[in-house]
Amino acid sequence: MPKGIIGALLFLLFTALLVVVLLAGAAGAEMIGQSGVPLVDALNAAGKPPLATLVNVLGLAGLIASFFSIIYGYSRLVFAPSRAGYLPKPLSLTSERKVPYLALIVPGILGFLASLSGEGDLMLGMAVVGATISYALMALSHILLRVKQPDLPRPYKTPGGVVTSGIALVLSLVALTGVYAFDPRAFNYTIVLFIAGAAYYFLYSKNHLVAKTAEEEFALVTAAREDLDPVAPKVASAKIVITTADRLV
Repeated sequence: MPKGIIGALLFLLFTALLVVVLLAGAAGAEMIGQSGVPLVDALNAAGKPPLATLVNVLGLAGLIASFFSIIYGYSRLVFAPSRAGYLPKPLSLTSERKVPYLALIVPGILGFLASLSGEGDLMLGMAVVGATISYALMALSHILLRVKQPDLPRPYKTPGGVVTSGIALVLSLVALTGVYAFDPRAFNYTIVLFIAGAAYYFLYSKNHLVAKTAEEEFALVTAAREDLDPVAPKVASAKIVITTADRLV
């Protein structure tokens, strides 16, 4: 997975540089800077309307396809923390077919109502702020883990260690200042949401957690079995894995 993520980021960086350099040269930096669809506008300016239409259709198809992955992703992102107690517990209820229907419906309704506000630019800015804050928190968490638990077994080690994470943390904070300069409202609203989420955790959900993550729970169960029977067969561990997987599904 790390190799796939790094490869995807490098490809994205390469194509973004191509768009910035080539489109500015083809249609002018001012036009591209003011365009909402720079690739399409650049092709139209170059006298290629059919190709511009094709790119527009392909982009729309990709956007629609991404909606399905977003729907799948947000339902799981709501279901898992709810099941563990970080979010209201009803959001982890499932139907007879094990579908987390409330985790699908409730965020969908909220997203639909937000789309009716006509504040698309504001919501996009808030998404960028939220992502940037997440990057900064992940970098900070990595630094703290490497400092406080240097001997913790790790399946993957970040090249550069704390230095790399420190650079990522600084860049994330710099990016936050840029987002604030671009749209202070998006920055302020996102900070309010983060504060509300933190308040809910520290004042309520922290004291009402019902489970750890699946990995932590599996590790605890395995350790308990080894304490009771150090020579327990591996088949028992396999059964625990299957049981845990069934609960996830």
